[in-house]
Amino acid sequence: MAQISIKKAHGKWSIRAGGAVLGETTNALALLEEGHAPVIYFPASDVATAFLERSSTRTHCPHKGDATHFSIVTKSTTLQDAVWSYETPNADLDAVKGYLAFYPSDQVFVEQI
Repeated sequence: MAQISIKKAHGKWSIRAGGAVLGETTNALALLEEGHAPVIYFPASDVATAFLERSSTRTHCPHKGDATHFSIVTKSTTLQDAVWSYETPNADLDAVKGYLAFYPSDQVFVEQI
């Protein structure tokens, strides 16, 4: 099994997409998985979820569980499946329940500020 740990992501974190700030938080979590770059998870309560639209995409990770995906809808475009959430994660990763993670791209920016 892959080594996975979750820790508080210190400092203030921001998520921007389509030229807008979708969220800022001091309560982010960093998920560290062996062989992968750290992933920052934002509490859903700190994200403007009105810009997110649930998609039909579902993925499965044997270590984390089933992920639900969301698209980011901006004034000019829809960024398909740019966000995911483990709404019912595997028991040992329950800390990320209620959190959202974003796929960084040339239009989606996850930054420590």
